[in-house]
Amino acid sequence: MANRRSALITGGSSGIGLAIARMLLEEGFDVTLASRTREKVEAAAAELGCEAVTADVSKPEDCARVVEEHVERRGGLDLLVNSAGIGIAARLEDAQVRHIERQLNINLRGLLLVTQAAIPHLKRSDGGWIVNLASIAGTTAVPILPIYAASKAAVISITHTLNEDLEDDGVRAIALCPGFVDTPMASFTGMAGDEMIQPEDCAEVVRMCLRLSPRASIGEVVIRRVGGRGGPG
Repeated sequence: MANRRSALITGGSSGIGLAIARMLLEEGFDVTLASRTREKVEAAAAELGCEAVTADVSKPEDCARVVEEHVERRGGLDLLVNSAGIGIAARLEDAQVRHIERQLNINLRGLLLVTQAAIPHLKRSDGGWIVNLASIAGTTAVPILPIYAASKAAVISITHTLNEDLEDDGVRAIALCPGFVDTPMASFTGMAGDEMIQPEDCAEVVRMCLRLSPRASIGEVVIRRVGGRGGPG
């Protein structure tokens, strides 16, 4: 096992994943960023001074490999952040099959397979954590993003199941469920960045979890946007 705690972050080259990476480096973690675009993930890793792995979590073979590469480099794994995700707007009656498959493959199947590969290593950690990026969309009706919302509802469900399943192994999981966050994915809203939740807000929730005693667990956190007036954003 590595002397320093280590973290693997999928979707780590931008947005929430990158903000969490910065926070974890501040907290003394060794960090590996994973993303499907080599240039972006290597540039982000170079900026932060951490490791990079090119991996596409829509491909099952990459899901296992990204965990293997991290563990080979760091000797173990203490925190997994499943931040890779995609949303494609369309009412269900208009959704294309390829868009349905892509959202489910990245948002749900990829998360499941990366987590499956990570669990044995997290069990060997002294207090492992799984951080799943869900969405406030997974907690309410979102007709314009039905597949995305359904996939995030499933992420919330699996997070609660992981807590029940892994409690005796000392592994905890949390589903972060923010409204609209100032990331490229939310550009379709037309809102100014300073009107939205900041990626650093999500990182601060993760920091809070790291400071909990071993007897405390938070399975789900909904982060609402001030001014959202109860809607999905």
